[in-house]
Amino acid sequence: MTPVTPQAEFTFKAHNPDVLTCIANLSNDEVFTPPALANQMLDTLEFAWVEANDGKSIWADSTVTFLDPFTKSGVFLREIVGRLTVGLADEIPDLNERVDHILTKQVFGIAITTLTSLLARRSVYCSKYANGPHSIAKSFDRDWGNIWFERTEHTWAGDRCAYCGASKSEYSRSDDLETHAYAFIHTTDVKARIKQMFGADMQFDVIIGNPPYQLDDGGFGTSAAPIYQLFVQKALQLEPRYAVFVTPSRWFAGGKGLDAYREQMLSDRRMRSIVDYPKLFEAFPGVKIRGGISYFLWSRDYNGPCVVQTMWDGRVVGESVSRYLDEFDVLVRRNEAVPILEKVRAKGEATLDAKVSSRKPFGLPTNFKGTASKSGMTDPIRLLANQREDWIERADVPQHRDWIDEWKVLITAVQGTSAAIETKFLSKPIVAGPGVACTETYLVAGRFTTEEEATKFAGYLRSRFARFLVSLRKPTQHATRDVYSFVPDLTMDTDWADAALYERYGLLPNEVEFIESQVALHDDASAFDDV
Repeated sequence: MTPVTPQAEFTFKAHNPDVLTCIANLSNDEVFTPPALANQMLDTLEFAWVEANDGKSIWADSTVTFLDPFTKSGVFLREIVGRLTVGLADEIPDLNERVDHILTKQVFGIAITTLTSLLARRSVYCSKYANGPHSIAKSFDRDWGNIWFERTEHTWAGDRCAYCGASKSEYSRSDDLETHAYAFIHTTDVKARIKQMFGADMQFDVIIGNPPYQLDDGGFGTSAAPIYQLFVQKALQLEPRYAVFVTPSRWFAGGKGLDAYREQMLSDRRMRSIVDYPKLFEAFPGVKIRGGISYFLWSRDYNGPCVVQTMWDGRVVGESVSRYLDEFDVLVRRNEAVPILEKVRAKGEATLDAKVSSRKPFGLPTNFKGTASKSGMTDPIRLLANQREDWIERADVPQHRDWIDEWKVLITAVQGTSAAIETKFLSKPIVAGPGVACTETYLVAGRFTTEEEATKFAGYLRSRFARFLVSLRKPTQHATRDVYSFVPDLTMDTDWADAALYERYGLLPNEVEFIESQVALHDDASAFDDV
């Protein structure tokens, strides 16, 4: 047996360059975790373990078991092996014996594709075969070691998978293509599934990883249905002592199909900490995940408030605050925003979500096109569409024709840029007079009997105060009616400039400073489009 020498121990040490920092992501659902972020997550786990185990190190315990149930590059398992190799030196002095024990008894993974299974085994065992001649593990009798992968098929219920919702037209594939039917979530009994994989009842102390975010299923960005919540829910059903996962932060306040998941996570008193990266590209360089990413630590034996921490340019910003996450129906990600929101809500005022229209306010989709001229029309009205104005017959408007002759304030249903962080949150309001309708590009933010009221309301929406409250519920560029649920519905009998709003809600200078650090002034803040 070839000994593992300190010189050959490269898999357990930081390299320069580290090959896992150089590989490109395979797809939207296969986003590789940078080694630096993986180690930050392991540091968070280590601190929690020490605190709960009388100062003992998790890396000095030869009985602790780890699972990455959605391993891709193998970075989590590789870094765990490296830490255990150092931490167990006193208990198991012989390096060969120590490494073999760690690899065969302590670290386990479930790959998500054939390619990632080979990549992960290469990262962890230094060989694509765990029992091969070049593997640093010496006791395996199976070539996959403890990193399992087998092709799994979707279970079709009509045109969708019953487990993950994948489209049959996209993912009913030949044997030479990946199905992306992840075994870990394609089951009703995840404990039994784990037993099938590893041949024994398994109770993992730590489950850690970076689940697939979404399936490339014809959607794009935030329009594609997420699947990461399915992995988290299955993992927690295994009842580990600790779970540490990195996911998009969209679940804090939005995301398609994430309402039940958000309610579950916010009400779970076992959530011990959340570390949030709101700045685009910071945690995952080169990967555009709108709304940022975050990782959380869940502790089976913990019951209390959650420490929420915001990272910006590699350091903590603001204070790390312990708070119960279900104070509101969404997670307010910045701790500094909580006391401001509490002051606003203390007045018990109605909010704008009851006033703002739902999508497609006049029943006309974004791609609807009117005509360039009203010539020959019986009863023409103006139609505001995506970056253009058309004409349409009044009788051809499918719904809310009674709104056409009211004064309206329109605002785009999408507002966002490719900047590292959003600072505007809402587009410039449009004051639309009688005889105007719009396509799905816009929402009707409010309807009024006079131009004066509409103009004052548009000014209110342009205030930093109102846009700040919108920002607390707007994790991506989509500005649906729900994002207005914290904004008070005030009477338009005055011009609601920021100074008057700050005074109305008793905001302190530091709170005003925080709002204005987060929300930029709109260009030409006193002017509105008027049609």
